Amino acid sequence: MNGASREALASARERFDALTDDTSVDAAKLAEELAAVTALLDREVSLRRVLTDPAQAGEARAELAGRLLGNQIGGPALDLVTGMVRARWSRSRELADALEELSYSADLVAAQRAGQLDDVEDELFRFGRIVASSGELRRALTDQIATVSAKAELLHSLLGGRANPVTERLVIRLVGHPRGRSLEAGLEALSKLAASRRGRMIAVVTSAVPLSEGQRQRLGASLTELYGRQIHLNLDVDPEVLGGLQVRVGDEVINGTIAERLDEASRRMAG
Repeated sequence: MNGASREALASARERFDALTDDTSVDAAKLAEELAAVTALLDREVSLRRVLTDPAQAGEARAELAGRLLGNQIGGPALDLVTGMVRARWSRSRELADALEELSYSADLVAAQRAGQLDDVEDELFRFGRIVASSGELRRALTDQIATVSAKAELLHSLLGGRANPVTERLVIRLVGHPRGRSLEAGLEALSKLAASRRGRMIAVVTSAVPLSEGQRQRLGASLTELYGRQIHLNLDVDPEVLGGLQVRVGDEVINGTIAERLDEASRRMAG
C-alpha cells in the first residue's frame, strides 16, 4: 500500500483496536462478518469501486455502505466498515485487503482473550511445515476444481479436535479464499499477524536436533537484544543442516550451519 491507503489502514487498525478493547464485542462474530464483507467486495468489483470512488464524498460512500450492509452485519462491524469507506484509498482492492486483515485480526483477538494466542501461532507454523512436506496435501488444498466446502471438510478432518478452533477457522478461510496468494505466503502472513498482536517478531529457527529449553531461552534473549523487540521462536528440525543453527527473521537470514560452511568452502575451492 502507498500514500492514502497506508493512512486509511493505520486509522482502521486504531479503530479496530479501540473496538476490540471492549470485551463485550464478540470478536469471533466480528471476524466472520468482516470476512463476509471482504468476500462481497471481491465478488462485486463495481461496488468496491463505488465505495472507494474519490469523486464521491466520504459520507455519501459511508451512507451507501450502511444501506447495503445494515441488515447483514452487526453494529460493531458496520461501524468499522463505514469508517473505512469514509477514508480515501489509493486502489479499490486495498479496501478489501484491509478488511481481510482485520477479519483475521478479530479471530486472533478471540484467541488472545482466551489466553490461546501462543497456541495459535505455533499451530499455524506447524501446519505450514506439514504443507511444505506433503505435496499431496498441498495439491488437495490448492486444487482449483475442488469446492470450498470439500477443502473445508478435509481441513476439519485434519485439524478438528487437534488444533485450536481459531487456528482451524483461519486456515479454512485462507484455503477457501486465497485471494491470489500462494498457500505458503498466506500462512506466513497469518503467522506474522499473530505475532504482531503481542508486538513480537517471528524467528524461524532450523537446527539439526531439537533445542533444549535452556538453548531456546538463550537464543530468544539474544535475538530480542539484537532486534530490540520481543522475538517469538518457531522451531524446525532438519537433519540436513548437520549442525549449528539457521535463523530467519523476516527477510534476514543468519546462517551458522555446518552445511552452509561446507557449501562456502566448496565454493571457495571451486573458485
